[in-house]
Amino acid sequence: MSREAAPAKFWTKILKKLGIYLHTPFCARKCAYCDFYSLSGNNELYEKYTAALCERVAFYGVRLSRPADTLYLGGGTPSLLGGERIGRIVSTAKQYFDLQNAEITLEANPADNLGCTLKIAALSGVNRLSLGVQSAIQSELKSLSRRHNNSDVIRTVSEARAAGIENISCDLMIGIPGQTVSSLCESLDFILSLNPEHISVYILKIEPETPFGRTKSELLNLPNDDTTADLYLKTCEVLNMKGFIHYEISNFAKEGYSSKHNLKYWNCEEYLGLGPASHSFLGGKRTYYERSIDEFFNGDNPLFESEGGTSEEYIMLRLRLLDGLDFCDYKSVFGEEFTNEKISIAKKYEKMGLMTVTQSGISLTERGFLVSNSIISALM
Repeated sequence: MSREAAPAKFWTKILKKLGIYLHTPFCARKCAYCDFYSLSGNNELYEKYTAALCERVAFYGVRLSRPADTLYLGGGTPSLLGGERIGRIVSTAKQYFDLQNAEITLEANPADNLGCTLKIAALSGVNRLSLGVQSAIQSELKSLSRRHNNSDVIRTVSEARAAGIENISCDLMIGIPGQTVSSLCESLDFILSLNPEHISVYILKIEPETPFGRTKSELLNLPNDDTTADLYLKTCEVLNMKGFIHYEISNFAKEGYSSKHNLKYWNCEEYLGLGPASHSFLGGKRTYYERSIDEFFNGDNPLFESEGGTSEEYIMLRLRLLDGLDFCDYKSVFGEEFTNEKISIAKKYEKMGLMTVTQSGISLTERGFLVSNSIISALM
């Protein structure tokens, strides 16, 4: 796509700061549901990967010559790298992307003893921690192949606070084997007792190339679709009552603590992804790295995935947000009105309690979030 043919949004946003995602493809043990690219590692491999990742960060920093205001260290389990290596990665990103007043997130597994790692990471600039809690019920954690228990979570949160990390996000999974409304409420109570600033809530999706995907569904003891919907709506009810803002389909935050990095995805803004299986969106193009650490070590370039920034993509991403899609913003981006035909479709869903339609825009309700894919497909 030439510069002239690119969607207007991305050239008008060229001066906006980037988001940076750095993938760490290592896990101590693979979870039964996980389809993310990861493998086992050791100190030698961690060191080699850290050096390669820093080299790639420096290369793109010089090539793009643009500042960033979010850095997300995801995985895998990036906390396995240890504080010194995490510090090197963050320092390199700061050097080449001018990360001023940036949100810098580290994903971590609470099973590991992270006190020292978190202290060094915080000193390097990490100011947000994303913890994979998933459940507070030991039998549910066991079914997910999670390594931690509730004491591990409490310890890790305490260590993070002591290190000076004041923005903590906890992951919660729903629709998992054996889960009931009662056990969900117990998990919610536990997570809320930790006083996190942010909670991500994910409905379990069975991916085919995982242990769950290779197990007969009747043996997994999964809640049915109706029960899973009830679990989701119960989660929304509890977290709304506790003052959390349901700002995106899967995310809840206290005032001022929405994830700045993830909002770049939903606002269709540009971001750079580095590491095997990572994705980027730059200059109207979406690219990705192969799921291979060897190819990353070999210096292979990311592959073209698709053109980005179409009106359909914008609708899909914006409707994941509580704010939804604003008609004036849509017109300023694409130079055309949001069609009456689409508004008529939205009004049909409004009558079902699944959408809200105003003079200024459209948005999904919490019940609408549950069937968002169908609604968005109809609109597009």
